[in-house]
Amino acid sequence: MKTTWTIDSSQSDVLIKMRHSIIAYLGGTSNKFDGFVNIKDNEIEDASVEFSLDINNKSDSFQQIDTYLQLQDLFDVNEHPIISFKSTSFQKVNNNINFFKGDLTIKDVTRVVELDAEFIGINTYNGNKKVAFEITGDIKRQDFGLDYHSYNQNGGLALGKDIKLIANLEFSI
Repeated sequence: MKTTWTIDSSQSDVLIKMRHSIIAYLGGTSNKFDGFVNIKDNEIEDASVEFSLDINNKSDSFQQIDTYLQLQDLFDVNEHPIISFKSTSFQKVNNNINFFKGDLTIKDVTRVVELDAEFIGINTYNGNKKVAFEITGDIKRQDFGLDYHSYNQNGGLALGKDIKLIANLEFSI
């Protein structure tokens, strides 16, 4: 029997970080997550994921002024407040290792990226069946024109050339 699960936005989130610096934690309550996973006999058959993140959202996530200034500086959030991803293919390697390929758009630049998708498992919570993935990937800042010009020297530690994207996505029936 095949079952289609859909993303639970309120239980999904994304963390964007560079070496030596957490840039933003973007929760599902203020951002849009969409997608599905098809599971047959507890095996993933295919999956599709989309998310749109409003990085200009002035929520509790951005209480630290340094973090907010870094976000402003790196992403030019007033001009380009939305980061989006739409998967174009899903490849299952084994029970836990999968790959999403898709279009990532940052600052109006769209590039094809490949993200790792770890299948965390299936669980029941408050009577609802849930399935969880952790999606990770390294994104080259320069591919998206993400130049960092902060006067903050970060204690002399160099910032990385890549940005790490970590998405925790929860699906439910």
